Amino acid sequence: MDQSSPTPLFDQVDNPADLKRIPREQLPQLCAEMRKVILDTVSITGGHLGSGMGVVELTVALHYLFDFREDRLVWDVGHQCYPHKLLTERKARFHTLRQKGGLSGFSNKWESPYDAYLMGHAGTAASAALGIAMGDRMQGKKRYSVAVVGDAAMGCGVAFEALNHGGSLEKERLLVILNDNRWSIAKTVGALSRHLNKLRSGAFYNRAKEAVHHLIQAIPVVGNRLDETLGDAVDMVKNMVAPGHIFEALGFRYFGPVDGHDMAQVLDALEQVKDLEGVVLLHVRTEKGKGVPGSEDRYDRAHAAKPQPKKKAEKVPVEPCVLQPVVPVHKPGRSWTEWFGEGMHLLAEKDPRVLAITAAMPDGTGLMEFRDKFPERFIDAGIAEQHAVALASGLATSGMRPVCAIYSTFLQRGYDQVFQEVILQRLPVVFAMDRGGLVGEDGATHNGLYDLSFLRCMPGIVLMSPKDGPELHEMMQFALTLPGPSGIRYARGNAPGPHELLGWHGKHQPLQLGRMEILRQGNDGAVLAYGHMVQTALEAAALLDKKGIHIEVVNARFCKPLDEQGVLALCDRHDRVVTLEDHTRVGGFGSAVLECLAAHGPVRAQVQVMGVPDEILEHMSRAQVLESIGLTAQHVAERFLAEKNAPVVR
Repeated sequence: MDQSSPTPLFDQVDNPADLKRIPREQLPQLCAEMRKVILDTVSITGGHLGSGMGVVELTVALHYLFDFREDRLVWDVGHQCYPHKLLTERKARFHTLRQKGGLSGFSNKWESPYDAYLMGHAGTAASAALGIAMGDRMQGKKRYSVAVVGDAAMGCGVAFEALNHGGSLEKERLLVILNDNRWSIAKTVGALSRHLNKLRSGAFYNRAKEAVHHLIQAIPVVGNRLDETLGDAVDMVKNMVAPGHIFEALGFRYFGPVDGHDMAQVLDALEQVKDLEGVVLLHVRTEKGKGVPGSEDRYDRAHAAKPQPKKKAEKVPVEPCVLQPVVPVHKPGRSWTEWFGEGMHLLAEKDPRVLAITAAMPDGTGLMEFRDKFPERFIDAGIAEQHAVALASGLATSGMRPVCAIYSTFLQRGYDQVFQEVILQRLPVVFAMDRGGLVGEDGATHNGLYDLSFLRCMPGIVLMSPKDGPELHEMMQFALTLPGPSGIRYARGNAPGPHELLGWHGKHQPLQLGRMEILRQGNDGAVLAYGHMVQTALEAAALLDKKGIHIEVVNARFCKPLDEQGVLALCDRHDRVVTLEDHTRVGGFGSAVLECLAAHGPVRAQVQVMGVPDEILEHMSRAQVLESIGLTAQHVAERFLAEKNAPVVR
């Protein structure tokens, strides 16, 4: 062992077999070294930090006692799995975390045989692990099925559905580990959180039960027989320590709480429950962000870290290209999320009915300042999108004007509630869908590519997307004037501010329901762009201007209702029209345009749909994925260059 290395023990571990050769008394040192590696790496690459730092001991103990190449381990949510990646033959690639061609920021079944799922949303691990356990039993397989579930994820309705089902089964063998760190991204909310806090501060009631057993067995002559027949008395004592325990009421055998940072305690507890029959829940107390300097003072316990800015490579002279970018796609400035947060302030100051709802994402959705300024009109529903949407419907029924701020990818979780509780009731709920489109390094689990497809089919909803920050404010104000539901999608990253859209210096056209906005004229074709892709369309137009090709650029503004008259007129003015969107081509904005033409055509133009292809996209930077799928300004321009038979030089 190289004692000169800052991580001498960790240097010896490439896989769980190496881990099992380390003496137990040295495991705490290994955990400290792993925390250093995670902190040093994620500080550079960016990624989720606090959750993984909190489960280092638990992860080491699990791999010390189980064989997850054969046994199954399901992480809920998958961002807890960074220590797991380091122990499962991936430490040499850990520096590639969340980069193109590198390791995923979540557990990923295609990345390693140690990963059971590609898991990025909360609440489903207990269901998945239970399904594995049931399937194994049916096929006669003998292996362990383990789910590690955060306390915030345990508050998801689907998690309780899994516990309710699992607790009723007698033949399945399932271990659910409750990672109780009292945080999701923000502090965990709800009655379950209060209950777990009581358990944290109370006695370890399994020890109390054991003490009662020893006390009864110590009675001369009759002790053992009494112990066998006084099960009810033991349960009574147990219930006095933790009255009406929720997990045992659901049919789980409960053990804990255990100090998740005491390696000896964690190993002992896992050994105690490992081979028990039936469904078992082990309650482990951890501290999110453990080992991250200053994490105890942060509102999110160091939930995530931003990557360090990359050093600019030296410029190498290259041959001039026909299509050189005119400006970067994103200018320095405020993010779409910040524009939304500011807009909520303005709305709430004007209208006392306006309130904000988030599902455990007050910071991610830009609502931290709103929460502080309007605490009575801010609701964090926890990781429970279904509940958040249904709650919004009730508030709207009462006369309030709820704005439900949920990432596009997470609104999928509340799909039935969107229809049953909002659409069918024709209620004026505003869905603010952040991260609409490609999100880059977070990858397939978090891309917001389907909101138009699954919302556009619902009658009565208005769907819109802004070209810049000021238009987002205008759409938010407009949404509050509507008598029914509406959805506003906007992207991850920075939004153009006033007069920052390249190539557009025209007069602002007031927002009208279902009406597009012409930004620039041109006779050689047109791009009809939706949302933030307007910037890409304007960049493409600037590139084409240099080749003597002048195209019209139109800001669609609305996907539903679609400006059908505007679409038909546009397609009769030009030979070629391209629709442009940061959304799947299947059922998206382009599909809406084609449906319009099918119903009211024929038209002069050949219409092409540019959007995200119908496939699962790997994690990489947003710029890289746009390049790989052909959705940059250069790619848009090439559609028109090809039409004019102009040479294209890369």
